[in-house]
Amino acid sequence: MAEPDENDATRTARAVVVALLGAGVRDVVVAPGSRNAPLSFAVWDAAAAGLLRLHTRIDERSAAFVALGLSRTGAPAAVVCTSGTAVANLHPAVLEAAHAGVPLVVVTADRPARLAGTGANQTTDQVGIFGPLVETRDVGADGPPSWVTLWLDDGPVHLNVRLDEPLLPAAPWRLADEDLATSTRHEVDGPRWPTHHSPLDPGPRTVVVAGDDAGPPARLLAQAAGWPLLAEPSSGSRTGTHALRAYRLLLDTDLGRSIERVVVAGHPTLSRPVTRLLGRDDVEVLAAPARGVWAERPFEVDTHLDGAAPHPEQQAADPAWLEAWVAADRSVSRQLDALLGAEPGLTPYDVAGAVARAVPPQGLLHVGASSPIRDLDLMLHGWRVGARRKVVANRGLSGIDGVVSTAIGAALGRPGSSRALALVGDVTFLHDANGLVLGPGEPEPDLTIVVVNDDGGSIFSMLEQGAPAHADRFERLFATPHAVDLASLCAATRTPHWRVDSLPELEQALASPNGGIEVVEARVRRHDRRALDERIRALRP
Repeated sequence: MAEPDENDATRTARAVVVALLGAGVRDVVVAPGSRNAPLSFAVWDAAAAGLLRLHTRIDERSAAFVALGLSRTGAPAAVVCTSGTAVANLHPAVLEAAHAGVPLVVVTADRPARLAGTGANQTTDQVGIFGPLVETRDVGADGPPSWVTLWLDDGPVHLNVRLDEPLLPAAPWRLADEDLATSTRHEVDGPRWPTHHSPLDPGPRTVVVAGDDAGPPARLLAQAAGWPLLAEPSSGSRTGTHALRAYRLLLDTDLGRSIERVVVAGHPTLSRPVTRLLGRDDVEVLAAPARGVWAERPFEVDTHLDGAAPHPEQQAADPAWLEAWVAADRSVSRQLDALLGAEPGLTPYDVAGAVARAVPPQGLLHVGASSPIRDLDLMLHGWRVGARRKVVANRGLSGIDGVVSTAIGAALGRPGSSRALALVGDVTFLHDANGLVLGPGEPEPDLTIVVVNDDGGSIFSMLEQGAPAHADRFERLFATPHAVDLASLCAATRTPHWRVDSLPELEQALASPNGGIEVVEARVRRHDRRALDERIRALRP
């Protein structure tokens, strides 16, 4: 309820917070600023009333990725910042949310409309700053609103809030009964999986490809039809007896070449063999809808399905088809383990396998882009259905920015998580090292961040630019060695740090978490990574 002496900025800010609460937002991340002061005070008062949880960050980019992580594993979250370049720092997280279909509310304070188009301090054109992929609502452009409506779908929404002086409230906000009733009118729904499609012909030799965020329907379809499941770690489908560990090593074999049909769910991005499979002229592709702003697939789709969930009357295929894949997967997996076991020292694959084994039932694992998620893809196996382990990653645009902050947000957002881990590369870690900066009293998860440190970007060594012909310029242009002392960096933020150089040391560190955020640095070599991966790709059943 409005107090008689409320100013326009206070009324507008409180209307925005009521709209956030009404849309199901329960976490708000605030970056400090002057123009967003009315919003910050309103968020503080709502948090004091127990209606939401407040987080603060000194860096807007980190704040946005924390909100992204919170939204990915829990209720939709919001990030609040001041005007000017602060808004531009939100863009990477907003793009990730748009392409991954993650509901996120971006609240940017702006100068009043009368200052638009002038050289006023910290004033730029913020309406539509995130481009055509994100809806912008210009709140307060025509004066202070008495209310603001906000409905969240899959993806981000931008509230650009124009605030004029005075920027401070006359008194704390004591939310009235009508405010509370409005703020709780919309409950947050759980995952919305599309209804099942018609039964599919079990005859063609079919595999199910589950990309990021495919969810349980892909696994259920593979089980019902008796088809092999090629599931990425962050698919939400990588459990059960049909999920193959070494599928990408099998696609260039005679068995892979005999595939006649593929059912695609989620957003597959990890594997070139899968990309080649989906581009084959002799393979029929059926695709379920994926989240994100672009509905079109980057490959030709023969049939669009309503969803990946199996029809109750789905018939099973010839069991010999699945048995052949399971046998081949078992053979290649044994060879892979033997190959890695014979390697001297600690390999990135050893690290990924140890981290996967350390995730307990109900646990959460956030994985960075580039090599770590691909290493995990070969090492993740044996997870049973129903243990509720969850793997998440920023696969909307597969960037390395903001991963530490996203992991912290994801760990804070998942209710009931028994433990959270993150697996990231060293360049990814350095790219968002300021994500470790948390002020006193800030909500802090129990999160172990495992940094695979090979002093550079090893993923490029496996690509074309890593060929020997480019060795004279590879280090400077792509590997980018940094020689950063991660222990000292962690000490600067008072983050506990352990360095390990062997698998037993790593397993011991993972088995003994100390609570709060901690960093385990696993030192691996990079000079022979290309050769190791060539030997792995050469494995055959």
